[in-house]
Amino acid sequence: MITMYTDGAARGNPGPGGYGVIVKHNGSTKELAQGYRKTTNNRMELLAVIIGLEALKQTAQEVTIYSDSKYVVDAIEKGWLKNWLKIDFKGKKNPDLWKRFWIVYQKHTVHFCWIKGHAGHYENERCDQLAVASSHTNLLVDHYYEGIKST
Repeated sequence: MITMYTDGAARGNPGPGGYGVIVKHNGSTKELAQGYRKTTNNRMELLAVIIGLEALKQTAQEVTIYSDSKYVVDAIEKGWLKNWLKIDFKGKKNPDLWKRFWIVYQKHTVHFCWIKGHAGHYENERCDQLAVASSHTNLLVDHYYEGIKST
């Protein structure tokens, strides 16, 4: 069983942002974080989950993800994502990330648990610290969000 904690942050919405992820498995803990120069909070919340799942070395893992993002958790738990897939995300935000999420999500058995943010939960607070700190340094370009063609 793999346990994952995720969080995203943006200083302004849009603005500089970042994600933080903690992955716990077999007694080891790994932290992941990255910042982007212009993005949104929801993009970073979703990207945190994607990065965490993409970091798993093996497929068919049982993963429990703790997130304070109702946007991400409800999209899965309430079936919104399946409907968005049926309409090819017409009129929906972040289709690039949701499509990327769907690919990696299907490789595992994933359970989501919503937790209240900024409520003293150690791993959630740590992910927030990672996300905020990463929004200040070594910022990448979110090519899709900024509408920049990558070369």
